[in-house]
Amino acid sequence: MSQVGTLWGVGLGPGDPELVTVKAARVIGEADVVAYHSARHGRSIARRIAEPYLRDGQIEEHLVYPVTIETTDHPGGYAGAMEDFYRESADRIAVHLEAGRNVALLAEGDPLFYSSYMHMHTRLTSRFQAVIVPGVTSVSAASAATGTPLVQGDEVLTILPGTLPPDELRRRLRDTDAAVVLKLGRSYPAVREALSATGRIDDAFYVERASTTEQRVLPAADADADAVPYFALAMLPGMTPRPAQSQGSVAVIGLGPGDADWITPQSRRELAAATDLIGYGPYLDRIGARDGQTRHPSDNTDEPARARLACELAEQGRAVAVISSGDPGVFAMATAVLEEAEDWPGVDVRVIPAMTAAQAVASRVGAPLGHDYAVISLSDRLKPWDVIAARLTAAATADMVLAIYNPASKTRTWQVGAMRDLLLEHRDPATPVVIGRDVSGPKEHVKVVALGDLDPADVDMRCLLIIGSSQTRWQSNGSGDRVYTLRRYPG
Repeated sequence: MSQVGTLWGVGLGPGDPELVTVKAARVIGEADVVAYHSARHGRSIARRIAEPYLRDGQIEEHLVYPVTIETTDHPGGYAGAMEDFYRESADRIAVHLEAGRNVALLAEGDPLFYSSYMHMHTRLTSRFQAVIVPGVTSVSAASAATGTPLVQGDEVLTILPGTLPPDELRRRLRDTDAAVVLKLGRSYPAVREALSATGRIDDAFYVERASTTEQRVLPAADADADAVPYFALAMLPGMTPRPAQSQGSVAVIGLGPGDADWITPQSRRELAAATDLIGYGPYLDRIGARDGQTRHPSDNTDEPARARLACELAEQGRAVAVISSGDPGVFAMATAVLEEAEDWPGVDVRVIPAMTAAQAVASRVGAPLGHDYAVISLSDRLKPWDVIAARLTAAATADMVLAIYNPASKTRTWQVGAMRDLLLEHRDPATPVVIGRDVSGPKEHVKVVALGDLDPADVDMRCLLIIGSSQTRWQSNGSGDRVYTLRRYPG
């Protein structure tokens, strides 16, 4: 029995035959069989690229797609027609491999990057050896064609198919530094609309048939949507920090409670565009450093100084980001910056919202904030305890759920006990209290106790408390605690 042949997945690069690698050229020339795809018109781009490296006497397997964008009368529709095609193509190639012939299956770009080769790979590698020869992708060719760096430093590049649903395309474009959108053709109107909707179309390029003699590069907004071929892409280069302007600005940005997944796309964009980052040191540590940005860490109690520095830098034309944990408008930096900005009429201040600590803690046990609730800080550093006590009493009398921020610190140790005693005048001792510490952080700990059993020693500055109302339910079983507040109120 003869030895079986080897399947070679050969990447040809984006189109220029001179961008075929030395190894790919050698494998093509040595192969017994050269296989390639084309549409029904029969003109194979892959074969045209590889033609300089073919030799006389090679067997050619021309794999013709039964359908590309046209309709089909196949009983399984488009998916059924393509499934039959790939199965039959794999059978044709398997005949050569079983006969001991080496097969070079050609792929534009890279064989494992949005390539038809992958359909053969998954069907044949259980029986035959396969070797991949990587190729230059159209992404690299497009970047070269524009002469524009695609990403630099810690910027994130996202590769997207233009066939994604429009809402998903917009979401992903908002949440990345740089992007390349492939598979254009008829999808280009939706891609252009997504770039416009995210405010990024003026920074994007349209690149058609990169590296070939037919290459075209245009601003993405200028491409004729009715004449875009499949072999075109939209390229959105990375967002490097903005240069200083004559008119600066301050964005007060919330990072959410701790988990990087909870930072919103809008916050990420503002962070990427900033020239200066100001914030409490540990909060700045949650943000990756970028070339060209200046970081200004400070102590957590230095809010007025941070706000003043932000306005000073903005007046110099800097794009300043002031960082808060959670939401910047909830016991955080937004108010401090807006207060300071009253003395800086030329400074524009924007507040970028984020998930709050109360939402994060609530999510860990269920839905304790499912009805009316009040948000109160126990810190008496900026308001007297009498005011705090009056507000606690009012909320307790109204039977509202309470989200308690800043419950304790190294120098404030008695407030939690005082709050508990005050609330017990209005609440059942069995009322559930959720204690959430460092939620979504490395030292997360969440537990539920009865109000009458609340121990101030269990609470510190890293905690947030949620105290239920008369309509809050607490269920405890083997899977943990569940706390939720009924949506309907009796009477």
